[in-house]
Amino acid sequence: MIKLTVFYDGTCPLCSKEMSALAAKDHQRVIQIVDIYSDAFSAYPQIDANAANTVLHALDDKGQLLLGLDVTHRAWQLAGRGWLYAPLRWPLIKPFADRFYLFFAKNRYRFSFWLTGKSRCDSGTCVK
Repeated sequence: MIKLTVFYDGTCPLCSKEMSALAAKDHQRVIQIVDIYSDAFSAYPQIDANAANTVLHALDDKGQLLLGLDVTHRAWQLAGRGWLYAPLRWPLIKPFADRFYLFFAKNRYRFSFWLTGKSRCDSGTCVK
């Protein structure tokens, strides 16, 4: 049974790498990962593509929408690694982590290139 469906930007090399790592650790296969630029995304009309391209989105098994680092924490929690991200949800750290996440998300292609050496279009798919 799928417990979380994560919607991510498949044109972002770092995002794709993170989703691959998450899928590899999801031994119970309870996380579904959907590229917002794939045909599979059309099955989720309730998710706004522009918003999902700005901030990471997910739906839990109750249909509840999660955003940003809440998605990251829940996904890795399901994969047995939530403790790595738990501090980012602690009340004193959460506001700063969320602000940094928004900055990171807005500049993710630049960070991706710096961290992976790959640009957005290296996959052969470059969506504007």
